[in-house]
Amino acid sequence: MADLTALALICSLTPTPEPSSSELLARHVLDALQNQGTVTASLRVVDHNVMPGVRIDMGDGDAWPGIRDRILAADILVLATPIWMGHPCSLAQRVIERLDADLSETDDAGRPVMYGKVAIVAVVGNEDGAHKVNADMQQALNDVGFTIPAQGGTYWVGEAMHTVNYNDLDSVPEKVAATTAGAARNAAHLARTLSAAPYPAP
Repeated sequence: MADLTALALICSLTPTPEPSSSELLARHVLDALQNQGTVTASLRVVDHNVMPGVRIDMGDGDAWPGIRDRILAADILVLATPIWMGHPCSLAQRVIERLDADLSETDDAGRPVMYGKVAIVAVVGNEDGAHKVNADMQQALNDVGFTIPAQGGTYWVGEAMHTVNYNDLDSVPEKVAATTAGAARNAAHLARTLSAAPYPAP
């Protein structure tokens, strides 16, 4: 029986229902998490009015508070982003900026509210930069309070200056599939460990 929950925030710049490589890789991560006893859900950030800013609620029409509630209800966050010009896409950066508000939010024990939650990153692109994007996102998520598991990221990068995308592939490359499965396995293990033995209160 599933005892964990995971939410994928897909930062594709392409709105639903258009195909998205970021969504496809996120779906593969979620499938692997389901194999580890996790109930999963996802959303494309571009489909929601996530306003720019660094507050929990930026006012009338801001969709972030509802998304934040779903993050708080999940054990595992999957952040999926494409590479654009060697960097995380603008929507991934906006998610990080909105999460910044939670640096000052604490639970009943005085711990940052994201303590005890696990985060993994999924990156796609047809240019170099996956390690840099992964490092940027993981560091930011860790700063907010998420815990990153061992090898807690997966990626696919196509040949530079070509037009083949992840969702154009006939099959998932074996090494990508193995990396995705490993990230999910380690994330589920870490989430269960933190549930059983939470971080100490200050």
